[in-house]
This record gives sequence, structure tokens and C-alpha cells, in this order.
Amino acid sequence: MVTVQGLLLAAGAGRRMGMPKALKRDPDGTSWLARSVGVLDEGGCTAVSVVLGASGPAGEVSLPRTDYVHCPAWEEGIGASLACGLRHLATTDADAALVHLVDLPDVGAVVAQRILGDTVERGSLRRAVYDGVVGHPALIGRDHWAPLVAELAGDRGAGAYLRRHSAQEIDCSDLATGVDVDAPDTTR
Repeated sequence: MVTVQGLLLAAGAGRRMGMPKALKRDPDGTSWLARSVGVLDEGGCTAVSVVLGASGPAGEVSLPRTDYVHCPAWEEGIGASLACGLRHLATTDADAALVHLVDLPDVGAVVAQRILGDTVERGSLRRAVYDGVVGHPALIGRDHWAPLVAELAGDRGAGAYLRRHSAQEIDCSDLATGVDVDAPDTTR
């Protein structure tokens, strides 16, 4: 049986937001972190690892099947956070990672389920697409972790790697917009 581990990136300072997004809450009190972990959990992941940074331990929320990794290089950008998370997953028995971001409020579990599809392999590469724009979540099979980590740097994520390796693009426009929330005036 193939094991897919969720990997939630939530390490940034959220400077335009005015606070780390891992600490944000919806108007109803739901934390963005808990909502995003739920997307991965309900979407079919066996467990979820959350990469934190700017929020420190204050970002940790007690959730089932969830662990936390603190990225000491979080200020370098998303590349450093993703590399930290993938290095952590390399110590587990996971065959693939479903990578998601904490600031995508309209991306639900149905999107994660569509990206996972019927089969996942250690060589899988898939990403969500919304109205022609690539986004998250992205499925990265274990065979790709080490080569991807070797090229991640600064605020560059996996985009170039996924393009170069012809990641399967899966349209999710009927399920969500995939738009990230970067400032308080863009929250729902």
C-alpha cells in the first residue's frame, strides 16, 4: 500500500498579512492551520507534517496524525521550507508528499482527492491548475525528493522542477480558485 504524507508549508512571517499565517483565524474562529491540515487529512493523506518557522511553537495546534517541523532557515523563503519538510519526510516511510500551503482558503479536501487520484507511485508528479494557473496542492513522489531538495533555494519553490519533469497538471477550476490570501483585505 502506498503511503501519502501531507506536507503543509506554514513557516513564513506573513509580512503583508501583519502576522504569520499559521496564527491566523477565520471569522468563525477556525485556525488557518487547522483548516489546511484538514484539507490534507480529509483529502486522503495518512498523516500531515507542518513546517513552521516565524510563528515558532505558538503555531502548533493539537491535531490528530499531525507533527511539526521547525525550519531554522524559514526566512530564506519557500524553497528552504519545502526542503526542510522533504528532508523530514525522508525519515518516514512515506512514498509521496502532497504539498499544500496554509493560505489557500477555498482549496478543500475535494481538490486534494482529485490530485491524489486512483493511484500514487514513488515517481508521481502532479499539480493543481486553476483557470490555466498552476498552484497547490502538488503531489511529489519520493523518487523526486532528493533531486528536488538539491536544487531548492531561497524563495524559489518546486515550480521549475515540476515543469522540467513534466508534472501532470490536473484542472481543479471547478472546485476552487486556488488564490492565496496575502493581505488582511483579501481574506474572505
